[in-house]
Amino acid sequence: MKVLVISGFLGAGKTRFIKDLVRRTRRDFVVLENEYANLGVDGGRLKEDVSVWELTEGCICCSVKSDFAASVLTISNTLAPEFLVVEPTGVGLLSAVLENIGRIAYERIEVLSPVALVDVHCFDEYLKTFDAFYADQIRNAGTLLISKAENSPPERVAAVAAELRGLNAGADIPQRHYSEQPQEWWEALLSKPRAEERAFTDLEGHPELSQVGYSGFTVNAMNEFLLKLQFLMRGTLGTVYRAKGCFPVQGQWASFDLVKDRYAIEPCAPAEDSRMVIIGTDLNEKYLHKLFVQNERLFQ
Repeated sequence: MKVLVISGFLGAGKTRFIKDLVRRTRRDFVVLENEYANLGVDGGRLKEDVSVWELTEGCICCSVKSDFAASVLTISNTLAPEFLVVEPTGVGLLSAVLENIGRIAYERIEVLSPVALVDVHCFDEYLKTFDAFYADQIRNAGTLLISKAENSPPERVAAVAAELRGLNAGADIPQRHYSEQPQEWWEALLSKPRAEERAFTDLEGHPELSQVGYSGFTVNAMNEFLLKLQFLMRGTLGTVYRAKGCFPVQGQWASFDLVKDRYAIEPCAPAEDSRMVIIGTDLNEKYLHKLFVQNERLFQ
């Protein structure tokens, strides 16, 4: 079993990339999904395309690393897929995840060169705010993919690529978006061995962030929900770095993704229930509960 770790900070686009990887290569995959929150959201999205093993309520780089190691061994010995894709939490230390996998690697478990996604819009702020924690993902990746760049000027993408090169001179940093890469590029990701000379850090834990998760809530109208998302982005209820979820509204299901000051909503397959997660700092949990669970209107 070959293990490919796909890292990236909150909202960088890891889940979407994994879905594209599965669809483009059509290989035998299992995905080990680690959610920062105690309520899983991305696992449901991935299950449309691939088998998913979920670990919640902890980070595989620290608090649940023993559960993580046991899960990898169990998947190898029982499911025995050709490839195990590991998606750590958005705030996990890539160095620690790789170290944990390295401790259990043997002739039946091979660790591939890890991939990290970098949101072109958030790069500068996250590097400044989260400093070494953010840089850890960049320095320990074998391939760095600049995401969310479809509508960004080429100069901006080139500037981010140059800064990434300064942090990790040995990484492969494609200038074209991964969706434009040829088939052989995708296949190479599944055969590139991990470079042992990657520098590790001595950081522990992860950035101090708060999270709230809700399930079974009701959305009466899409316009009203959009107003609430825009209200979240103002910072009135705390600094929100990431929010995501899915819900039924007016006879159909929708999923949403919010990263800092941008959000997107699209149709999705029905889920067991509505659910959402909000991650940030100084979150006003009492009012967030009123807004989304008790379904209070913003303006009454």
